[in-house]
Amino acid sequence: MAQPELGLRFQRRFLAARQLRSFPWPELEQNLRTAPDSALLVDILHKTILHPLCVKYPPSTKYRRCFLTELIKKHESTAAEPLDELYDTLADILNEEESTHCYKNYFLPTGESVTLSESVAIVSGGTTGLVTWDAALHLAEWAIENSAVFSNRTVLELGSGIGFTGIAICKTCNPKKYIFSDYHPCVLKQLTENIRLNGFVLEPETTCRIQTESQGQEAEATDYQKPKLIVAELDWGSVTEKQLLDLQPDVIVAADVVYDPEIILALIGMLQKLSTFRAGRKPPEVYIAFTIRNPDTYHLFQDELDKVGIGWQIIPAHSNSIFLYDVQPNVTILQLFI
Repeated sequence: MAQPELGLRFQRRFLAARQLRSFPWPELEQNLRTAPDSALLVDILHKTILHPLCVKYPPSTKYRRCFLTELIKKHESTAAEPLDELYDTLADILNEEESTHCYKNYFLPTGESVTLSESVAIVSGGTTGLVTWDAALHLAEWAIENSAVFSNRTVLELGSGIGFTGIAICKTCNPKKYIFSDYHPCVLKQLTENIRLNGFVLEPETTCRIQTESQGQEAEATDYQKPKLIVAELDWGSVTEKQLLDLQPDVIVAADVVYDPEIILALIGMLQKLSTFRAGRKPPEVYIAFTIRNPDTYHLFQDELDKVGIGWQIIPAHSNSIFLYDVQPNVTILQLFI
């Protein structure tokens, strides 16, 4: 395998903070046995740990330390000359303090990236909404492949979490207006920070409602004029008719919001309200992506949709795998007819 290609494979996985076991270590070992020099390792180091995105928005200290330790092991197993830059970089990381947050960077087909500040823990602040889940990546891939669904339209995302799907759609699909929504205060705060981190400006009424602490992180991305972006606090159980009439989406999306029976009922109730309060407009298109962890929960969702007369169909799997997965998830996208 050509060295530049191997370096890029390491880069994409590293910046998105995929698990160490998913890296192409065997290919690296083979290359080092064939040509035991430092050029390949220097290339990988500068495409990962020392990549400009990583330097500015670093993954967790533990993750970078473990990655670099493994890279040094591969280097030491060859007859290559010692590479001081590897050890100097590790020394710098060992002097860092651990943080409860880290960054992940995902490359889009446009060449741009989506940068997210995430929690290092799956459960943090009493919620699982501070990390990115595979269904969000899967839904973004489908959206990018079907950008006409979103182009010049108003999109409402339910359960936006920390914003990956919406930010990716806004950067690639040219929606007219994108409404991010969630309920947990910590999630809303992190979501707002991530939107700004990616070069977007929120509508004034949004920034007034949701206060965030500036951490001196200003994106260098394009100054987007469109779409109009809003962050809405939506409680599915107590949302008002006025709130729904103000939204008026053409398209509704959601990722990984079908994992608990109570949440399923609340989601369906929200969709029924959106169908009822639409001011004479035609009903929005609805796309829900979720990882099937428990088949019973999946079938319960379908059964509850049938009970209230919401039609559904499975969207065929998309062909373009843009983002990397440790294990290919069992993700399904349903189109609902409300």
